[in-house]
This record gives sequence, structure tokens and C-alpha cells, in this order.
Amino acid sequence: MNAGDRAQATGSGAVRTASTLVLSRATIAARVAPLAYVAAVRRAFLALADARVDVPPVAHVPGFGGGIHLKSARGLDAPRRIAIKLNANFPDNPARLGLPTIQGVIALFDADCGRLLALMDSVEVTAQRTAAATAVAASCLARPDARRLALIGCGIQARYHLDTLRATMPIVSVSCQDLDPDAAHMLAAYARSLGLDASVARTPAEAARAADIVVTCTPSQAPLLDVGDVRAGSFVAGVGADAPHKHELAPGLLRVARVVPDVLAQAVHMGDLHHALAAGAMRIEEVHGDLATVLAGRCPGRTDDEQVFVFDSTGVAITDLAAAELIHELLHDDPQALRLDLAC
Repeated sequence: MNAGDRAQATGSGAVRTASTLVLSRATIAARVAPLAYVAAVRRAFLALADARVDVPPVAHVPGFGGGIHLKSARGLDAPRRIAIKLNANFPDNPARLGLPTIQGVIALFDADCGRLLALMDSVEVTAQRTAAATAVAASCLARPDARRLALIGCGIQARYHLDTLRATMPIVSVSCQDLDPDAAHMLAAYARSLGLDASVARTPAEAARAADIVVTCTPSQAPLLDVGDVRAGSFVAGVGADAPHKHELAPGLLRVARVVPDVLAQAVHMGDLHHALAAGAMRIEEVHGDLATVLAGRCPGRTDDEQVFVFDSTGVAITDLAAAELIHELLHDDPQALRLDLAC
């Protein structure tokens, strides 16, 4: 039995009560390294390829000036777990209220009895697992010698991508671009503190044309990159279009690239593939394959240095489940972790 678990007798028999971990962003950030997320996310996509995880459809609840997304996944391997993530996304929060754009929580359950194992802040987990998914995709879709990175959108997610891609690819330089020049300059300064050559680009196209790996992580609702804005051999990860109305990569770019979504069934309803299909720029049969099939060897990854790959990252709940399981495994016996006692 884990630390904090106990059994107590009642008049009608034994009722088992168990502690639920409550984990802040700071606690998670201090204890879990980027490479641990990369390994967990890779395992999650391989489990998906073998039908060892279920992914229900995403739900969206509109608010006023934003909305809440609900994503969930169920693992079928022992110990069986369910993760449910509620993320509130309100883009005007920083300027209007001084609050983060994204706020939320992940609940991790025991799938066999419903016990609530952990509640954890979702911002750290979402940022880390998203960057990890890009790194996993880059491992088979980017050129192995890809050294130049472009980050379009220089908020929190861009910094996590910089840290994770720097740990997994031979990155030596980064070009930063953002509608807010101060954000781009801050990220460039951070990159220089890591020993990288860093510059600030005026436009998304300027940043992308000099890069081997391009990551867009913005809330844009109109395409930022089109045909001719990326060089031959590029790997482009569209990360920001995690809802049907968001749009970062033009349909024409997807038409000429090899498109690999994280999960095809989800990407046809949200993400940049969704827009390319709606515009008639490509048919679903022209999708190269999703990430799970590529990792499992059922669909080829990169086969030459001239191919352009687009990774359509819509954000799938199997990565939330994998990250939550990883965090619970690392911290469930931590005597300093906050716990609540709940009957189950």
C-alpha cells in the first residue's frame, strides 16, 4: 500500500480510504525532466498503434472570450488508468485580468475502481507533453542533422519546445518570431543563455525560411505559413491549432507536404489538416499516416533530405494520460507531496 493509504473499519464492514495526490505546477516542474516526457509520449503512441489505449472524442464548452476543452483517455494495460483533462483557454486573460491564458487540471483515476489517484495542474503537463510529441515526431520526420530551429509564437509553449528539442536534436541556432517583439526578444535571450545562436525575425516566413525545424505555437485563426515559406527538407510542427477555429498552416502548404497528424480521427475535426480538407486542398486518403503508424513502422518516416513533413499536432489525450501516469509513478511516495483523503 502506498504511503498515506489506510483501511478503517466501519459498522457495515471495511471501507478503504486512500490519499489523492494534489500536485502544483511548481512541484511537477521541479521533479520531472523533459526527456522523461519524451519517453512516456513515445510509449503512448506505440500503445495507440497496438490499440492498447482508448481515446474518446474531444469536448468543447464555450465560455465568454474563451472556452474549456475536455480530453480523456483510458489505458488498457495494467495498471489500468483513466486521465481526464479540463483546460480553460481564454486568450485575453493576460491583458484583461492578469491571468494565464490557459488554466486547468488533470485528474488521474484507477480505471478498475474509480479511485482518484491524483489531481495535478495541467499547464506544466500540457506544455511538456506537447513539446515531447513534437520531439517524438521530429525523431522520425526531421532530418537527423537538423540544426536550425524556428519558433513562431514565443510564449510558454515555445520555451518548452526549445528545451525539449535542444535535448533531442542537434540544435545550434534558433529564430524567434512573435506579434509581440518583446516576447520574441525574451525567448532569444533565453536561447542565448543556453549557448545557442539566437535571432529575432520580423515575420513568420522570415523565421521559417532559415530553419530546418519550424514550430508554430500561436492562437492564430488565419494561416501564418504558406507554400514557399519553408525550405526543402523542413519539418514543420503546427502546434497551436488545437481547436476547430484555430489555423496556422495554409492548406496549400499541407497539399505539397507529407502530412502526419498526431491522431487522424481527431485532426479531421480540428487542427490544420481539418482546414486543408475543408478547403479541398487535399483528401483524407492523401494523409501520409498518423504518428502512431509511423512509429510502429507501418508507414515510412523520412526517406530523403528533400521531403517536407508537416506534423499536425492537435494535442491528444493519450499524451496527458502518459504524462499523468509518469508523474504519479515518480511522486506517489513523496512524503512532501500534498494529499487529500477521500473514500472510495
